Amino acid sequence: MAQLYFYYSAMNAGKSTSLLQSAYNYRERGMNALLYTAAVDDRSGKGMISSRIGLESEACVFDPQSDLFAEVLGLSHTQRIHCLLLDEAQFLSKAQVAQLCRIVDELGIPVLAFGLRTDFRAELFEGAQYLLAWADKLVELKTVCHCGRKANRVLRVGADGQPIKEGAQVEIGGNDRYVSVCRKHYIEALARP
Repeated sequence: MAQLYFYYSAMNAGKSTSLLQSAYNYRERGMNALLYTAAVDDRSGKGMISSRIGLESEACVFDPQSDLFAEVLGLSHTQRIHCLLLDEAQFLSKAQVAQLCRIVDELGIPVLAFGLRTDFRAELFEGAQYLLAWADKLVELKTVCHCGRKANRVLRVGADGQPIKEGAQVEIGGNDRYVSVCRKHYIEALARP
């Protein structure tokens, strides 16, 4: 029975690594894993999923106008799709999460979505909000704060390393722009003048 999984965490927890390992496992068994990533995140090149430990793979891209159900349905006419693996799931819209549900329910294809739960303001991303509400299985991938506690927040930092408190929800960046921290250190960092 196909299901919709949401693997979520703060940054640096190994979401992309886990996705790429899952893709490898499918392919090693002669199965076709269809990979997707957000067009907006082109740090490694458009249509590339890469992990901090050096793994990478090409992927289809989605943007706000993408109809994932229609795309997967069309592809399923020419190839067998055993699983859909989607990176940067926080960038999905509500409608696209509903499309993932249809892929699972109507096409019988398992979907594993990987993404951030919250932004630098500790607010849910739209994609994460609906994946948390509608996914069949929720899996938290854990990472640690500099103090050793579980990191469940993300600070956006400037070039000077100081926390940024305001700005657009989406600003693509890696370790140069974001730091995963625990709640205590998140609150302390934002309380500094």
